Amino acid sequence: MTETTQSTDQTATEAPAHGVVLTDVAAQKVKSLLEQEGREDLRLRIGVQPGGCSGLIYQLYFDERDLDGDLVEAFGGVEVVVDRMSAPYLGGATIDFADTIEKQGFTIDNPNAGSSCACGDSFS
Repeated sequence: MTETTQSTDQTATEAPAHGVVLTDVAAQKVKSLLEQEGREDLRLRIGVQPGGCSGLIYQLYFDERDLDGDLVEAFGGVEVVVDRMSAPYLGGATIDFADTIEKQGFTIDNPNAGSSCACGDSFS
């Protein structure tokens, strides 16, 4: 009879409860935008909804609401909120901010996206 054991070690780089990771660069950009808004009650809400040419579209916006089932994690002093319906679609996703000639804005690297449209705004 052979017994197998599994390691339960957790590392600091493990994804948070909602599975979304906000990079340091993105957290700094969000913090800067929040300072421009002048409101301390806002958080970054990330979600998905039906739409776009591939089936689902991302939503990123500032929100002060607390909805039932929200999952909240902090990154560099910025709270990131994911609603419970969006969490399965966003688990493992990384939100970054690019400021280059080719791209300026937030980018989402989502391992759950089987395919995406050419514009990159929607996925399935």
